[in-house]
Amino acid sequence: MSGTSMDAIDVALVEFDSKARLKLYREYPIDNSLRHRIRSINATSDLGHVADLDHELGHLFANAVNRLLAEAAVVAGQVAAIGNHGQTILHHPDTTHRTSIQIADPNIICAETGITTVADFRRMDMAQGGQGAPLASAFHQYQFQQENKSIAILNIGGIANITLLENNNVIGFDTGPGNALLDDWVRQNQNKEYDKDGAWTKQGKVHKDLLALMLTDNYFAIPAPKSTGREYFNMAWLHAYLHKMNANIAPEDIQATLLQLSTITISTAIKAVSKNVDEVVACGGGAYNKLLMKTLQQHLAATTVISTEKYGLTPACIEAVTFAWLAKQRIEHKPSNLPSVTGAKKTVLLGGVYSG
Repeated sequence: MSGTSMDAIDVALVEFDSKARLKLYREYPIDNSLRHRIRSINATSDLGHVADLDHELGHLFANAVNRLLAEAAVVAGQVAAIGNHGQTILHHPDTTHRTSIQIADPNIICAETGITTVADFRRMDMAQGGQGAPLASAFHQYQFQQENKSIAILNIGGIANITLLENNNVIGFDTGPGNALLDDWVRQNQNKEYDKDGAWTKQGKVHKDLLALMLTDNYFAIPAPKSTGREYFNMAWLHAYLHKMNANIAPEDIQATLLQLSTITISTAIKAVSKNVDEVVACGGGAYNKLLMKTLQQHLAATTVISTEKYGLTPACIEAVTFAWLAKQRIEHKPSNLPSVTGAKKTVLLGGVYSG
C-alpha cells in the first residue's frame, strides 16, 4: 500500500497462525515527480491522467512485491495472496454517491507477480451503508485484543484513527489530521518531506487563537462512525482558517499549532470513548515523531503511550500487515468489516479477487 503521505510503497511479507508474524518489511520510495503527479489529482482531473497513474502504479507495486520476495528468497507459489490497498485518490464517505477510489491496477500486479491479488477493499462496506474506513480496526482486534484490558490502538498516518478494544467491544474512527497538515506545511515552508523529530516545530509557539478556531471545525464534533482524508484536511482547509484569523503568524508557530491540533483531537477522542484506557498503542509514521509522541503523552497523562513494538510489530508495518490480513480473510471467505466501526448494515466480504 501507499498511505496519505505518498512517500513510499509499503510491502510486508506476513505469515499467519494465531497472530500475524512479520517475515520481512520494506518501504520502496516513490520519487518526487510521481508523488507530485499523484497529489495533483482532484475532482476535475483528466480521466486519462488518472488511468495512466493507475497503470504506472500497478507496475511499481508489482515490482515492489517481486523485489521483496527476491530478498526473502520466497517464490510466488509460496504466497497465498497479495492484499493490494493501492493509493487512495478519493474518499467520499458522506456524499450522496459515496465511494472510495484507490489506484494501482491489481490486474497488472497479478500478471507480473503470478500471485492472486485482492484489491478494492473499501467499497463493499460502503455499498452496505458504511464509511469504508477505518478498516484496520478489525485487524487490531485480531492482533492486539487482551482480556481484562482496555487498549486504544492509535494509527498516526496522514490521517489519525483510533480503535478502542474494551470488553470485547470495538469502537473505531478517524479522529482528524495526523501527519498530513504537518507534512504539507513543512514541505511548503522548509522544502522537506517531513519535520524529523519535530525539530522545526520546536522552534515555534502554539498560537492559541488559531488553535481554538481550528478546533471549532465541525468534523471534530461529528459522532462516530466517521472517516476523512486529504480531500478534507489539506492546505486549502488550513489556509481557510488562516484567512479567518487575518493575522500575521510565523510559519513555525503555525507548525507548532498544527502539532497541538493533531494531539489534542487524538487525545480528546480517546478520552471520549473510554475513561479507563490502560494503554495507547501507537503505530504509523507519527509514532516515530518524538515531539508528537511526547506531546500526546502529556495530553494523556494518566495513560501509558507506547508503540506497537511491544507487541512485536514495528509501527511502520501495521497498515501493510493489515491489508495482508484482509486479503487472507477474503480468500478464506470470511467477512472483515466491523459495522460498529464503519456503520455498515452488516458484515461482508471485502475486496475483489484477481487471479491469472
